[in-house]
Amino acid sequence: MKRKTAKELLDESFRELSEKKSIDKITIQEITDNCGYSPATFYRNFRDKYDLIAWGYTRDVAGIMDWLDGKNYQWKQTLLDGANHFLEERDYLANLLKHTSGQESFIRYMVEINYEALKKYILKASGKNRLDKKDELYVRIYCLGTVSLTCEWILGRHEASPEEIAEIYEHSLPAPLQKYVL
Repeated sequence: MKRKTAKELLDESFRELSEKKSIDKITIQEITDNCGYSPATFYRNFRDKYDLIAWGYTRDVAGIMDWLDGKNYQWKQTLLDGANHFLEERDYLANLLKHTSGQESFIRYMVEINYEALKKYILKASGKNRLDKKDELYVRIYCLGTVSLTCEWILGRHEASPEEIAEIYEHSLPAPLQKYVL
Protein backbone atom coordinates (compact mmCIF):
# COMPACT_ATOMS: atom_id res chain seq x y z
CA MET A 1 0.00 0.00 0.00
CA LYS A 2 1.41 3.37 -1.03
CA ARG A 3 1.04 6.10 1.54
CA LYS A 4 0.22 9.59 0.39
CA THR A 5 2.88 12.24 0.74
CA ALA A 6 2.36 15.51 2.60
CA LYS A 7 2.19 17.27 -0.77
CA GLU A 8 -0.57 14.95 -1.97
CA LEU A 9 -2.57 15.39 1.24
CA LEU A 10 -2.20 19.17 1.14
CA ASP A 11 -3.34 19.15 -2.51
CA GLU A 12 -6.36 17.00 -1.64
CA SER A 13 -7.20 19.30 1.25
CA PHE A 14 -7.00 22.37 -0.99
CA ARG A 15 -9.18 20.77 -3.67
CA GLU A 16 -11.72 19.72 -1.07
CA LEU A 17 -11.93 23.26 0.29
CA SER A 18 -12.25 24.64 -3.24
CA GLU A 19 -15.52 22.73 -3.61
CA LYS A 20 -17.07 25.00 -0.95
CA LYS A 21 -15.13 28.20 -1.28
CA SER A 22 -13.63 30.54 -3.83
CA ILE A 23 -9.89 29.87 -4.34
CA ASP A 24 -8.86 33.40 -3.46
CA LYS A 25 -10.58 33.10 -0.07
CA ILE A 26 -8.85 29.85 1.01
CA THR A 27 -6.06 30.39 3.53
CA ILE A 28 -2.99 28.29 4.29
CA GLN A 29 -4.36 27.80 7.82
CA GLU A 30 -7.59 26.34 6.41
CA ILE A 31 -5.68 24.01 4.09
CA THR A 32 -3.53 22.68 6.92
CA ASP A 33 -6.36 22.47 9.47
CA ASN A 34 -8.41 20.48 6.95
CA CYS A 35 -5.76 17.75 6.65
CA GLY A 36 -4.23 17.84 10.12
CA TYR A 37 -0.91 19.46 9.22
CA SER A 38 0.69 22.63 10.50
CA PRO A 39 1.40 25.70 8.38
CA ALA A 40 5.10 24.89 8.86
CA THR A 41 4.57 21.60 7.02
CA PHE A 42 2.83 23.49 4.23
CA TYR A 43 5.73 25.94 3.88
CA ARG A 44 8.28 23.11 3.86
CA ASN A 45 6.56 21.85 0.73
CA PHE A 46 5.20 24.95 -1.03
CA ARG A 47 5.92 28.69 -1.19
CA ASP A 48 2.22 29.61 -1.27
CA LYS A 49 -1.12 28.22 -2.43
CA TYR A 50 -0.30 29.12 -6.04
CA ASP A 51 2.78 26.93 -5.82
CA LEU A 52 0.49 24.15 -4.55
CA ILE A 53 -1.90 24.73 -7.48
CA ALA A 54 0.98 24.57 -9.95
CA TRP A 55 2.33 21.38 -8.36
CA GLY A 56 -1.07 19.69 -8.62
CA TYR A 57 -1.53 20.71 -12.24
CA THR A 58 1.99 19.60 -13.16
CA ARG A 59 1.39 16.23 -11.55
CA ASP A 60 -1.91 15.80 -13.41
CA VAL A 61 -0.40 16.65 -16.82
CA ALA A 62 2.66 14.46 -16.24
CA GLY A 63 0.37 11.56 -15.34
CA ILE A 64 -1.62 11.96 -18.54
CA MET A 65 1.52 12.27 -20.69
CA ASP A 66 3.13 9.26 -18.99
CA TRP A 67 0.38 7.06 -20.40
CA LEU A 68 1.91 7.64 -23.83
CA ASP A 69 4.92 5.61 -22.74
CA GLY A 70 2.74 2.51 -22.55
CA LYS A 71 2.65 0.16 -25.49
CA ASN A 72 -0.13 0.81 -28.01
CA TYR A 73 -1.27 3.96 -26.23
CA GLN A 74 -2.21 6.46 -28.90
CA TRP A 75 -1.99 10.26 -28.93
CA LYS A 76 -5.73 10.47 -29.64
CA GLN A 77 -6.46 8.47 -26.48
CA THR A 78 -4.14 10.74 -24.48
CA LEU A 79 -6.07 13.77 -25.73
CA LEU A 80 -9.38 12.14 -24.81
CA ASP A 81 -8.07 11.18 -21.38
CA GLY A 82 -6.90 14.77 -20.89
CA ALA A 83 -10.29 16.18 -21.93
CA ASN A 84 -12.08 13.75 -19.61
CA HIS A 85 -9.75 14.75 -16.78
CA PHE A 86 -10.51 18.43 -17.37
CA LEU A 87 -14.24 17.65 -17.43
CA GLU A 88 -13.94 15.77 -14.11
CA GLU A 89 -11.97 18.71 -12.66
CA ARG A 90 -14.13 21.37 -14.34
CA ASP A 91 -15.54 22.91 -11.13
CA TYR A 92 -12.11 23.07 -9.50
CA LEU A 93 -10.43 24.49 -12.60
CA ALA A 94 -13.23 27.02 -13.19
CA ASN A 95 -12.81 28.14 -9.58
CA LEU A 96 -9.10 28.58 -10.26
CA LEU A 97 -9.68 30.55 -13.43
CA LYS A 98 -12.42 32.76 -11.98
CA HIS A 99 -11.12 33.35 -8.47
CA THR A 100 -7.39 33.81 -8.53
CA SER A 101 -5.77 37.16 -8.79
CA GLY A 102 -3.16 35.69 -11.11
CA GLN A 103 -5.44 34.12 -13.74
CA GLU A 104 -3.15 35.13 -16.60
CA SER A 105 -0.14 33.78 -14.70
CA PHE A 106 -1.92 30.47 -14.16
CA ILE A 107 -2.77 30.22 -17.87
CA ARG A 108 0.84 31.00 -18.82
CA TYR A 109 1.96 28.36 -16.33
CA MET A 110 -0.46 25.83 -17.88
CA VAL A 111 1.05 26.59 -21.30
CA GLU A 112 4.60 26.07 -19.98
CA ILE A 113 3.72 22.77 -18.29
CA ASN A 114 2.02 21.46 -21.43
CA TYR A 115 4.88 22.76 -23.58
CA GLU A 116 7.51 20.97 -21.49
CA ALA A 117 5.49 17.73 -21.42
CA LEU A 118 4.94 17.70 -25.20
CA LYS A 119 8.52 18.75 -25.89
CA LYS A 120 9.81 15.91 -23.68
CA TYR A 121 7.62 13.42 -25.52
CA ILE A 122 8.72 14.66 -28.97
CA LEU A 123 12.40 14.57 -27.99
CA LYS A 124 12.01 10.99 -26.81
CA ALA A 125 10.09 9.96 -29.95
CA SER A 126 12.58 11.67 -32.27
CA GLY A 127 15.75 10.60 -30.46
CA LYS A 128 16.96 14.20 -30.51
CA ASN A 129 18.60 16.10 -27.65
CA ARG A 130 16.82 19.33 -28.48
CA LEU A 131 14.13 20.62 -30.80
CA ASP A 132 15.05 22.73 -33.77
CA LYS A 133 13.76 26.31 -33.74
CA LYS A 134 10.72 25.66 -35.94
CA ASP A 135 9.56 22.57 -34.05
CA GLU A 136 9.93 24.48 -30.80
CA LEU A 137 7.65 27.20 -32.16
CA TYR A 138 5.14 24.61 -33.44
CA VAL A 139 5.00 23.04 -29.98
CA ARG A 140 4.54 26.47 -28.40
CA ILE A 141 1.71 27.58 -30.73
CA TYR A 142 -0.04 24.25 -30.27
CA CYS A 143 0.14 24.54 -26.47
CA LEU A 144 -0.98 28.19 -26.51
CA GLY A 145 -4.01 27.29 -28.60
CA THR A 146 -5.04 24.15 -26.76
CA VAL A 147 -4.66 25.73 -23.30
CA SER A 148 -6.66 28.77 -24.39
CA LEU A 149 -9.45 26.61 -25.81
CA THR A 150 -9.38 24.36 -22.74
CA CYS A 151 -9.82 27.36 -20.43
CA GLU A 152 -12.73 28.66 -22.51
CA TRP A 153 -14.31 25.19 -22.51
CA ILE A 154 -13.87 24.82 -18.74
CA LEU A 155 -15.55 28.20 -18.25
CA GLY A 156 -18.52 27.07 -20.38
CA ARG A 157 -17.87 29.34 -23.36
CA HIS A 158 -18.04 26.39 -25.76
CA GLU A 159 -20.36 23.40 -25.62
CA ALA A 160 -18.46 20.29 -26.64
CA SER A 161 -18.02 16.76 -25.40
CA PRO A 162 -14.59 15.47 -24.34
CA GLU A 163 -14.57 13.43 -27.57
CA GLU A 164 -15.14 16.57 -29.65
CA ILE A 165 -12.44 18.49 -27.76
CA ALA A 166 -9.97 15.62 -28.23
CA GLU A 167 -10.77 15.49 -31.96
CA ILE A 168 -10.21 19.25 -32.30
CA TYR A 169 -6.87 18.97 -30.49
CA GLU A 170 -5.84 16.03 -32.63
CA HIS A 171 -6.68 17.82 -35.89
CA SER A 172 -5.03 21.07 -34.81
CA LEU A 173 -1.63 19.44 -34.18
CA PRO A 174 0.81 21.14 -36.60
CA ALA A 175 1.76 18.86 -39.50
CA PRO A 176 5.52 18.92 -38.73
CA LEU A 177 4.82 17.46 -35.26
CA GLN A 178 2.46 14.75 -36.43
CA LYS A 179 5.29 12.38 -37.37
CA TYR A 180 6.33 12.31 -33.69
CA VAL A 181 2.98 11.81 -32.01
CA LEU A 182 0.49 10.29 -34.46
